[in-house]
Amino acid sequence: MEEVALRLKELLFPSIPDAAVLSVDVDIEIVRVDAQSIADGAVCPVCGVWSNRVHGSYLRFPADVPSGGRSVVLQLRVRRFTCENSGCARRTFVEQIPGLTRRHGQRTERLRSTLAAVGLALAGRAGAGFAHPSAAARCSGWSTHFPNLR
Repeated sequence: MEEVALRLKELLFPSIPDAAVLSVDVDIEIVRVDAQSIADGAVCPVCGVWSNRVHGSYLRFPADVPSGGRSVVLQLRVRRFTCENSGCARRTFVEQIPGLTRRHGQRTERLRSTLAAVGLALAGRAGAGFAHPSAAARCSGWSTHFPNLR
């Protein structure tokens, strides 16, 4: 079973060493991926002090690039850490997975770069029709201008 999880990680997140794939469920329209960070800790974004003291965790659902014509639903468990620096204004902070998430991000870094490339190559909104409809509508707010992208 561990070998299968390693293969899934290599297929889904080949360049992201701190992500672990827990499970994948594929049906005719959707690929559901459960993942989490496997890093030992994280750096406080305010003071830069390393912490491995977990305060809690929760699920994030960042939009991701489609796979094989199917929408990808990423269920990502992230941890909230307590800042170890008593002088820091930030008491807790959420880990970010480099190459996958960013603070307050609602889409993965690879979806951001894909949409940016489409936008640059096809002059902005004209490229919306060529991007995956659900990704374009979710990530850009274009659904109000292009109802057929919903």
